[in-house]
Amino acid sequence: MRETALAREIVACRLCAGRFAATATAHEPRPVVWFRPGARLLIAGQAPGLRVHEAGRPFADASGVRLRAWLGLDEATFYDRARVAIVPMAFCFPGYDASGADLPPPPVCARTWRARVMAALPGLRLSVLVGGHAQRWHLGTHAGVARTVRDWRAHGPQAIPLPHPSWRNTGWLKRNPWFEAEVLPVLRERVRKAMED
Repeated sequence: MRETALAREIVACRLCAGRFAATATAHEPRPVVWFRPGARLLIAGQAPGLRVHEAGRPFADASGVRLRAWLGLDEATFYDRARVAIVPMAFCFPGYDASGADLPPPPVCARTWRARVMAALPGLRLSVLVGGHAQRWHLGTHAGVARTVRDWRAHGPQAIPLPHPSWRNTGWLKRNPWFEAEVLPVLRERVRKAMED
């Protein structure tokens, strides 16, 4: 299936070339674009990490393995662009700062592309909002990830906020067993219904 004109436009984007060249990683932009207009499930995250930047495929790391388990999706279904749109708040790896920490997604990316991408996905049935940047944009909340996830029922059946599935959140997951016991069964059921024909 051919890419849409919008996807090709995003792939060609170089708005942040100077910003990325000035980071500790001094890398070139490489937008990772993963959506098609017929998608039913939106996975909205933060920004690609270095491994995703290198692979050119979203969640191509251990966090992707954990996220797929949370969603109850196999790898083939997860990467089926006709059904699943994986749209981070920034399409490129933002780089690392001098201490090796991930830089946040540049706001210019969401300002430039987000509304257009969302308008190009009219068939979405469920939005899975991974992390604070996506939750703030989609829900308008500034409560913080832990509180937003704790209040997951308040966001209706069309959106479920999640913590990032990174290994860095393993401690949080252990301290909050309700997440696995209460949220994940509902998440899997909503994903299953969203993916039904």
